[in-house]
This record gives sequence, C-alpha cells and structure tokens, in this order.
Amino acid sequence: VFKDLSFTIDQGETVGIVGKNGAGKSTLLKLIAGVTYPSSGHVQIYGRVAPLIELGAGFHHELSGYENIFLNAAILGMHKREIELKVHEIIAFSELEEFIHVPVKRYSSGMQMRLGFAVAIHVDVPILLIDEVLAVGDRDFQKKCLDKLQEMKRKENKTIIFVSHNEDAVKSFCERAILLEEGKIIADGKPDEVFKRYNR
Repeated sequence: VFKDLSFTIDQGETVGIVGKNGAGKSTLLKLIAGVTYPSSGHVQIYGRVAPLIELGAGFHHELSGYENIFLNAAILGMHKREIELKVHEIIAFSELEEFIHVPVKRYSSGMQMRLGFAVAIHVDVPILLIDEVLAVGDRDFQKKCLDKLQEMKRKENKTIIFVSHNEDAVKSFCERAILLEEGKIIADGKPDEVFKRYNR
C-alpha cells in the first residue's frame, strides 16, 4: 500500500490523516495499532495505544451492554478492578442507561457506536487512534465526543491520530495534518495548507 512512507509524531501532538478513499489512511492506523505488520520497514511506538477503530468490533451480541463494557474494556487492556471503578462513568457518557441491560443485538449501529466510544475513551493510554468513529451517531453526541477529546488533549497531553473526511473537524481539532495519496505523503503541515492542497 505504501511507498517510502516516513514520518514522526511527537508526544502530545494531534495529527489528522486525510486523503481520498483508498489512500491508505485506515491501513496506516492498523499498522500503528499493531493490528497489521509492515512487510518491510518498521513502526516504532512509545507507549500503549487505544485504537478507536471499528468501535464495538469486540462486542458479543448475545450479551447485554453492561456485560459488553467489561468484555470490550478487557480487550482494550483494562483490568477488572479498573473497569468496575469506571463502569458508571462509561454508562453515563454513552447515555444508554435505559438500555444497558438489553442484549447488544437489539442496539442500533448508533447505540453500539456510543457504547464502543464510551468504553474506548475511558482507557488510560497515552496514544489514541481515531478512525472515522464520529461519522455514526447524532450531531449532539458527535459534539460531545469531540469536546471530550479536546478536554483529554488539553488536560492529559495525549497523542491523538485522527482519520477523518470532515475538514472542519480536522481543522478545529488538529494542529497538523498529513495528506496521503496512493500510499504516499504528498503534504504534511498546518491543516489549512494541507486542505488547500487536498481540495486542489
């Protein structure tokens, strides 16, 4: 997919990865997450990573939302005691209190996304990978998610890598953007400048 791809992201930086479908954005996040390994070259990561990619992919559809919080959080590396301390916070953030004991197979895709995001956002790691997860769900919840990410960026000095087609979200959230085209970096810099190139 990639041709001579090389870049560094510093601790505490928020970087948007942009480009057309098929440019390699999601593959890049999977390499950083360790889901996929490079056939040549290497990826160096310093610190634990929480991939907010395909939220709810680890859900068991016969189990309730409550049970899936424990399952999904464990998959993301949280210990049982840590989950117990945060479970009420996770439920409140998801706004699914009324449905939390209903099997996930009865949830809409938006409800699953809410629960998946609520779990992932409470995992205590220094690096977050976010892949178009805000594309699902209503506008109010999208704003709530972005506000939470802004707060985490400000207070916790997290490194955030954000894949999105939403130009406004990248410009308001990221201090840097990388434009991919056919597996190559063709622009890397301030989001305004990168999007000028992208839109041309």
